[in-house]
This record gives sequence, C-alpha cells and structure tokens, in this order.
Amino acid sequence: MKDILEQLEQRREDARLGGGQARIDAQHGRGKLTARERVDLLLDEGSFEEFDMFVTHRCTDFGMQDQKPAGDGVVTGWGTINGRLVYVFSQDFTVFGGSLSETHAQKICKIMDMAVQNGAPVIGINDSGGARIQEGVASLAGYAEVFQRNIEASGVIPQISVIMGPCAGGAVYSPAMTDFIFMVKDSSYMFVTGPDVVKTVTNEIVTAEELGGAVTHTRKSSVADGAFENDVEALAEVRRLVDLLPANNREKPPVRPFFDDPNRIEPSLDTLVPSNANTPYDMKELILKLADEGDFYEIQEEFAKNIITGFIRLEGRTVGVVANQPMVLAGCLDIDSSRKAARFVRFCDAFEIPILTLVDVPGFLPGTGQEFGGVIKHGAKLLFAYGEATVPMVTVITRKAYGGAYDVMASKHLRSDFNYAWPTAEVAVMGAKGATEIIHRKDLNDPEKIAQHAKDYEDRFANPFVAAERGFIDEVIQPRSTRKRVARAFASLRNKKVQTPWKKHDNIPL
Repeated sequence: MKDILEQLEQRREDARLGGGQARIDAQHGRGKLTARERVDLLLDEGSFEEFDMFVTHRCTDFGMQDQKPAGDGVVTGWGTINGRLVYVFSQDFTVFGGSLSETHAQKICKIMDMAVQNGAPVIGINDSGGARIQEGVASLAGYAEVFQRNIEASGVIPQISVIMGPCAGGAVYSPAMTDFIFMVKDSSYMFVTGPDVVKTVTNEIVTAEELGGAVTHTRKSSVADGAFENDVEALAEVRRLVDLLPANNREKPPVRPFFDDPNRIEPSLDTLVPSNANTPYDMKELILKLADEGDFYEIQEEFAKNIITGFIRLEGRTVGVVANQPMVLAGCLDIDSSRKAARFVRFCDAFEIPILTLVDVPGFLPGTGQEFGGVIKHGAKLLFAYGEATVPMVTVITRKAYGGAYDVMASKHLRSDFNYAWPTAEVAVMGAKGATEIIHRKDLNDPEKIAQHAKDYEDRFANPFVAAERGFIDEVIQPRSTRKRVARAFASLRNKKVQTPWKKHDNIPL
C-alpha cells in the first residue's frame, strides 16, 4: 500500500512540473507565472480541487507518442473566491506551448459543463500557441466544442477570460465570446493572423505588440476590458470583479457589509456642474461620491472615454453605472461609446444587476466619419439595450439631455423606473443657439433679435421643469441628496418583475 501511495505522489509531482523545470524557469524569465501559480493566486488559499491531472493526449503522429506529459497543457478544476464557487482552467505554456489538442479541449469543456450545471462563474487563463498542429483537424474540432459551450453559457453564468501570453488564430474567439477580457501589458497579445502573415498578405510591417497587444485592444479595438502591469495585479483585479457579480443568472449579486451611510449628503455636488453650460466637469467625481466608500470598478476605462461604464455598490449591493463624460467630446455619443455602453447594459440585464445612468449628453457626434461608419445602427444598439432591459433602472440628468440622445440614455420612455434631474438639467430637442437659428431663420441677420430669441428659448426650455410637467422626469432633486435618493430608489425596486412577450430571441441591430 505504501508503495502505491508513493507512486501516486510521484505521479502528482511529475504532473505539477508540467513541461519541466527548465521551461518553468524560462516562463519566469519572461516575467510570467506558471499555470498553477496563477490558479493559486486567483483562488482562496487551499481551495483548489484539480480535475484530470493525469490526462494525456492520444496523438501518435510525428513522434508524439513519445511525449505524453500529464495534464496535456491545461490545468482545470474548481475552487473559491472569497468563499464563492468558481471553475477555472489555466493553460500551461511549458507543455507544447500551451497548444490545444483534442484532450486539452475536452478538459476545458468538462469544466465549462460543470460550471453551467452548478451555476458558477468560469474563468479561463489563456497562454497558448494556438491549435496543436500535429493533431490537425482534431484540434480545430476541440476549439469548436469550446466555442459552442461559450455560446450556451452566455447570459447563464459569468465568463471571464484572462490573456496572460499569446492568444492567436482560432484561440481568440473563445475569449471574444466571454463577458470580460483582461490582458497583461507587454506579455500578452491577441490576433487572428500574426505579424508574419500580415506582412505576406498586405505588406504591412507590424510588431506583435502593435498588432494585438494590451494597449491596442484596450484603446483601439475595445476587444479587452482592461490591461494590467503583471500577472499578480491582473489576478487580483479578477478576484475583485468576481466579488461584484452573481454566481449565475438566477441569483442576485452578493451583498457585502458597508460602512457608508446611504443617507449621506454631499454638499460639494451642488457646485459640480459649472455655471457655464459649455464648461466640462469630471463625471467620475459624481460616481465616486455616490458609491459606497467611493469604490468604483471601471470597465473599458481606456476606450471611448466619452462614456463611463463600471460597477459600484449602494448599500452593499452591486449596481452597474453608465455615465456620459463631459471631459471627452463634451459627452457626445458616438459609434464607439454606443457599442461600449450597449454591451455593458446587456451584461447587467442578463445578470440582474440594476443600472444607474448619469446623463449629460449634448447629442450624437456629427460628421461624415460617424455617418459612414454607421452611427445610426450603432446608436440603435444602445437604444435597444436599454429598451429591452428589465432590471431596476434609475436615471439622473445632471445637465444636458438633448435630442435623440436624451431618449437613448435610459429615458422614461424606455421603461426606466426612476428619472431624476438636477436643477441644472436641460431637457430639450437641441441647444438654444441651434434651435433659435431654425425657429427664427428670418431674423438671422439681426444679432440682437437672435440673442433675445436664444435667451427666451433658454428661459423656456433650458431647465428640467418642462419635462417634469409632463411626467417624463419624476422629481427634480438637490444634487447634494443624490446618493440618498438613488439608494432609496433602488431599495424600492428590489422585487421588480416585468412581463415581456414570448420570443425565441430578439434581433438587436448588430
């Protein structure tokens, strides 16, 4: 019996070494942790339970039968994050470059099936050279099996991808279908075709970092939701995110202890909006002053900065925030900001996370670039996302809410539950200058008359009371009391139920 136990421990020790000590040292030399070190950092200490440690590949071509490391390049299992169940797979770059084989894919699929079956998030740590070429179409079939599970799990359990090394070719599509993608600066990249292929086909010379690095995907393409300095920081931030999310679509997010009075008054908010309507201010200041303990987890911070998305807690409960940012493009909506916000709103709605919308929007960004790029359809994505949402929704208009952008930003007409406005709010079809030049076209050559008309328009429409008179604004509130009013509103909506017509699924304007 003792011999058998020793043999078991030896086999486990061999499996834990993956591709061997030399390759582990090389991984460390590149500033990267090993697959197992990443899992240990991600999960609560001592909570990891591994599956399929001894699985090996079945390939016999190209001499592969002589190389059969245990685990086949991916570590899979389950554990806890702050005591809550999660499933995880972590690709091991020390074993065949983390390449995906048929059995490698089967290990991942088993974990994803268990995650759906037991209603817990799945976290994938990607560090792979792509499909295992020696296995040919079998490895491609493995990718497709993983893709199908990503699709079936979408909107059922949270799916998080952490890119901690190469992720190329077909491998990028699994992370692309997950809810959140995080990358590590200078050591991770994602692209469908690499720099060599790009050079051959298009004659463009580009580095892997420029083509698909963390900066590219957080600032330009919006593929990634965040980028971090190293593996340790990235995994710590994933833990923080998981703590904000529900385990699945049938549960509410966890309620955490809070030490911040929901009735807290913030007198500084009374002077947040400048007296000059064209002067910008930082909307993040409002978000931080509304949140419990000033804690805000921002999503896609580096992309489309004219809109802000992320999570706060109110009374210890997770709330999704969508806010126009007057500091960038005056807070206008455009193609990128519409896509960014629509994706975020749909995630919150899928997982029963209430949505707070903070509005200061002068309209959609004009220009041929926007129109040729399809701003109509992209803007409709955000409109559609808000209109189909059935979670509790509270909207606060701080300043401008002009034209179609007023409608799009969680207006009363899109079933928002509470619509508040500050006294500084201006709800109108457009600004006074533009409106005056259309209404009083005949007086355009008389600057004095135009100025008087503009003042009359401002006096009549540059306020929240016209909308309030029609019931489109539920209440005009004092800025200082915003946290109290918003917290009370969400508290009253905790049992909200909405019945919608049966449909197989909607047809959002993609």
